[in-house]
Amino acid sequence: MFTTCFRWIWGTVWHPASPAPVSVKRTLERTYQVVSTASVETLWQTVTNLAEMASWHPLITATNAPNGLKAKPGLIYRVFTRWLPVPVKIFVERVLPGELLSVRIFPVPGLEERVIYRIESTVWGTQVSYSVTLRGWLSPFAWSLLKPYAAQVAAALAAAAEESTRPTLTGTRKLPYQDLLSLMMVMSGGLAVLQIRNS
Repeated sequence: MFTTCFRWIWGTVWHPASPAPVSVKRTLERTYQVVSTASVETLWQTVTNLAEMASWHPLITATNAPNGLKAKPGLIYRVFTRWLPVPVKIFVERVLPGELLSVRIFPVPGLEERVIYRIESTVWGTQVSYSVTLRGWLSPFAWSLLKPYAAQVAAALAAAAEESTRPTLTGTRKLPYQDLLSLMMVMSGGLAVLQIRNS
């Protein structure tokens, strides 16, 4: 009996059972919102025009989407970002016309990103929401690189949409001497020619 008790104490106190491995899932979520003077239609056209996204998106420098391509569920395209030197695959997950665009991004192994754009008409204007969710053990490191740019996306989208609605002057021809310096250079050139002809 003494031997049995000793073995039990030795097994439980000095050699406890190894704990089961615990998987740690890290998730980071942030949402940024702005109010725009642009209409819902204009904002929606801007955010779903994938070929022009690099012209306003703070995180994207180039895309392989052809001109005229619009976001639709199941679409896969690639972009170049400011924080990675390799192309990143983007999967269009969900589209609610005029309301919501959800995409999933797979930058590197150990990191998955989901981005949701929401557009909603309010009494103050059109509200633009940009939500980003990072999953994986690389999330804290990736967020340290993404945060300065992610905070600007909603405002950049609103600014791009508002810029597209501003009226532009058409039918006017710009003269080569519309400023004073150019006019003086033209006049001095003309005087020099007259002097040569008269000599």
